[in-house]
Amino acid sequence: MATLRNTLRALAVLATAGLTLTALPAARAVDRTDRQQEPPAPLAAPAPRTVSAWLPYWDQEGAYRAALRHKDQLHTVSPFWYQAKTGTRISGHKGAGERRVIDGLHRAGIKVVPTVTDPMKPGVLASLVTTPARRAEHIRALTALARSHAYDGIDIDYESIFESVGTFDAATLRRLRAGYATFVEELCRALHTERRTCVITVTPQTKGNGRMWDYRRIGAAADRLRIMAYNLHWSMGSPGPLSSPAWYEEILANATQLVPRRKIELALPAYGWDWAVGAKGRARHVTSQEAEALRRKVKAPYSLDPVSRTPHFTYKEGKVRRTVWYQDARGTAAHLPVLRKYGVANTALWALNFEDPQLWRTLAQG
Repeated sequence: MATLRNTLRALAVLATAGLTLTALPAARAVDRTDRQQEPPAPLAAPAPRTVSAWLPYWDQEGAYRAALRHKDQLHTVSPFWYQAKTGTRISGHKGAGERRVIDGLHRAGIKVVPTVTDPMKPGVLASLVTTPARRAEHIRALTALARSHAYDGIDIDYESIFESVGTFDAATLRRLRAGYATFVEELCRALHTERRTCVITVTPQTKGNGRMWDYRRIGAAADRLRIMAYNLHWSMGSPGPLSSPAWYEEILANATQLVPRRKIELALPAYGWDWAVGAKGRARHVTSQEAEALRRKVKAPYSLDPVSRTPHFTYKEGKVRRTVWYQDARGTAAHLPVLRKYGVANTALWALNFEDPQLWRTLAQG
């Protein structure tokens, strides 16, 4: 089909130029008894799809269109659709399960693996994963959700238990760590029985952080381990970069010792934070696109931090001095050599329609 289109295009160009096209005389017959016909050139293999991405429900249409624009690079989209309110009750956000989105992604050859989060009260998830009967109930609810819309799998992003780690003594932490790993093993086994994908999203495991996750057991059970490699500086902390190559080095040096490289997805930020300098309170969230638009609006020069390799700028809002740190294609390109060093080819993106448009070209180049 491409050859036909190119031929027709060439004929059109010649005709426009006013040239007369004359049929060529038929080629003289060739004696093929002593000459073999040249075999057709092999078709080039399509580039591998190495990116997964979350689809935010609050920008569902924009994110869905972004996914379709980059369908050749995306193997999986995880709509951020569900919340586990209890062990047996999973509720959906607005737009959850929209058939048009699911079918459109499937037609584009993209797997749909929705994310389930856990806005549970402190201690509820801890009790769930350490009690066999409650754990089994929850797994039944999750597999029923996967069947309900013919999803290709489930992505588990349970962070409440991680956020409570500092309140546990060593013995309790060991029990919860083992219980969560058992939950993952049993859930993945149940999903695999139905030929569905099991994705587990975790925070980075670095010195003093991420102790909740048993990377080895989780990585052995799951099809994909998504490591959220962002929020090195976060909304309630001091201003600074969301990531850095040195931090990625620490994350991957540990993870690749415990999890097969082919299973690791390093999740990259396509957003930033806008802090009021010297003030308490939560920073404003900005997408990468919003951050760059703001930089141009306030006429701040573009600056890539030489240490973290992430862009940042400052500006005044009335009498308040504000600073923005975010990530873009140039910053990401400076981080990717660390992934290559550790043989990690797969990335995930938080989130669709947040990103610098040039990021897709950067990811395609590896």
